[in-house]
Amino acid sequence: MAHASDLIESDIEAYLHEQEHKSFMRLITCGSVDDGKSTLIGRLLYDSKMIFEDQLAAIENDSKKVGTTGDNIDLALLVDGLAAEREQGITIDVAYRFFSTDKRKFIIADTPGHEQYTRNMATGASTADLAIVMIDGRKGVLTQTKRHSYIVSLLGIRHIVLCINKMDLVDYSQEQFESIKKDYLEFSKDLGFADITAIPVSALEGENILHNSELMPWHKGPSLMQHLEAVDVTAENTAMDFRMPVQWVNRPNLDFRGFSGTVAAGQVHVGDEIVALPSGKTSKVKSIVTYDGDLDHAICEQAVTITLEDEIDISRGDHLAAAKARPEVTSNLSVDLLWMDEHEMTQNRPYLIRFENQTVPGSVTTINYKVDVNTLKEREAEVLTLNEVARCELALTENIAFDPYEQTRSMGCFVIVDRISNKTVGAGMLRHSLDNASNVHWHALDIDQKSRATQKEQKPAVLWFTGLSGSGKSTIANLVEKKLYSRGNHTYTLDGDNVRHGLNKDLGFTEEDRVENIRRISEVANLMADAGLITLSCFISPFRQDRAHARELCGANNFVEIFIDTDLEECEKRDPKGLYAKARKGEIKNFTGLDSPYEAPEKPELHVKTAEQSPEKVAEMIVNYLDREGYLTP
Repeated sequence: MAHASDLIESDIEAYLHEQEHKSFMRLITCGSVDDGKSTLIGRLLYDSKMIFEDQLAAIENDSKKVGTTGDNIDLALLVDGLAAEREQGITIDVAYRFFSTDKRKFIIADTPGHEQYTRNMATGASTADLAIVMIDGRKGVLTQTKRHSYIVSLLGIRHIVLCINKMDLVDYSQEQFESIKKDYLEFSKDLGFADITAIPVSALEGENILHNSELMPWHKGPSLMQHLEAVDVTAENTAMDFRMPVQWVNRPNLDFRGFSGTVAAGQVHVGDEIVALPSGKTSKVKSIVTYDGDLDHAICEQAVTITLEDEIDISRGDHLAAAKARPEVTSNLSVDLLWMDEHEMTQNRPYLIRFENQTVPGSVTTINYKVDVNTLKEREAEVLTLNEVARCELALTENIAFDPYEQTRSMGCFVIVDRISNKTVGAGMLRHSLDNASNVHWHALDIDQKSRATQKEQKPAVLWFTGLSGSGKSTIANLVEKKLYSRGNHTYTLDGDNVRHGLNKDLGFTEEDRVENIRRISEVANLMADAGLITLSCFISPFRQDRAHARELCGANNFVEIFIDTDLEECEKRDPKGLYAKARKGEIKNFTGLDSPYEAPEKPELHVKTAEQSPEKVAEMIVNYLDREGYLTP
């Protein structure tokens, strides 16, 4: 069973061919601290003869210094490579090791058992086909055992080996084994595992690892290695619909343009009709290119470059998919989230949400419930702390194409990154869209923004006027539009008061309503820019994040932020509608500048101080800027 082939000496090519065509499995060890995970992996490497002589000599020497097994070799040191791990006798980082037998090749991830490093355990589990859940035969099922098992179930691992370890320390007791097995099966009955195989082992002594142990004749099942070689974990991704995130646009010369990536699910053939998302444009596969030559088809996990029969605007972050079986497209999702940071997660705080091939700003808007890992019961929560798991609602600033995690792992996972520290603070799995129309895709039209703008002999733009009430936004915008109209440009002005008479008449002035007010205006401004117009948007828009969202939606090249900077005292003097006076009397609540904050732009394209210039001069300056930047000519 151990890997030792005579072909290495007699026929190296036959040996390499044999290795290439062996089945392959990724697995993970998990469980609580000091359950013997590293020792088990060391035993598998040692018994499968995958350790070089110099490595073995080094481990024997280290065992005398920092080993925990007395005079015997400490096999855990084969995977506990960090100095801190060896000093403390615990695993901190994820260690990946390769080993092979006559029947199968393996990559095994040794993950930390300590609660502090649960995030590392989740990283190791994200690519595994099978999980070995280790339990100390003296201690039974612990909280961290339950937490790891729950995370394993969330990450889609359906095959579990329950290794009840250190049986030598409980006199190889069948009663103890059966008791722990019963406890674990009771706990995990609702976790959705396809199969759970319980095996009593002693990793330190090698009992029930490669062969059935004579010390536990009551165990009638396979040894650990026998089970690992036989269990069927064949991925079903090949039978799914075609999916490929675009990682790179391959453009080596003027005659070639291909889209490179790894097939995430399904398979694709030359001549297949595919759709590019989010644009929604369709084409057919012209060729499938690899370093070793063109292919007739590509399957799941193959890295390829696909060329299309039609010229379509596709870039990194887009997806190629089967045209008749498209993924969902949405910006609002239900997700399962594992929080990995010592600083708690609060609702509506902005983060960067990183998917396989794109990064999108977003926030967790609602925590539906968090899960008690001991009982698997759902509990209400306002915040999440380190290592807590919850069902949440995620809102993004733009649509993404996705499949549920249980359907396609790579299309249904994400991590959350802190905007300031760039630290990964959470990881999660996408479950389903919260939009009623997530299966509705943007309809690709033959007449696009560029065509419409060319017809109007101008460049589309969104002029976003922001400032306090009474600063002069509407007055200046009105003068700008008059000047542009006289030049023959095509314009439209969106004014805050006018819009609240119709589109946004249902909104009040709470912080939530103001955010929604600007969101709707951003969508309208984007549509007008798509029509090729120069759109003047006049709103206080007090929050930087909302203005940033508008810029991202409309496109940075089309967006001109104009800060009409007038101090509060001057705005109160003007007070053309008497609003400040009413707010001072308490008749108007949440008034910007008084009892609601205004976040001034940090880097606007134009910063105008009205105390120094007349509205006419400001309008002329804005028009000159637009002319200089090429917005007023095609």
